[in-house]
Amino acid sequence: MTTSLLDEAIKVIPNQQVLINVVSKRVRQLTQGHRPMVEVGARLDYADIALREVIEGKISFELATEEEEQQQMHQ
Repeated sequence: MTTSLLDEAIKVIPNQQVLINVVSKRVRQLTQGHRPMVEVGARLDYADIALREVIEGKISFELATEEEEQQQMHQ
């Protein structure tokens, strides 16, 4: 994972835990064969691709409300 990409991505998603979760989920998708949403260079690994997608606004996230979290816990 490139430090400069991480520094840029943290400006888009300032909460480190949320950023890690978003990148981890996207890395799983990429390893399962999903196509990157950004131009990919030869030396980029999946984490770098996911970070570039965050930086370029290709990936967004939405925090769950307390009510949604409660509903998920009871399912």
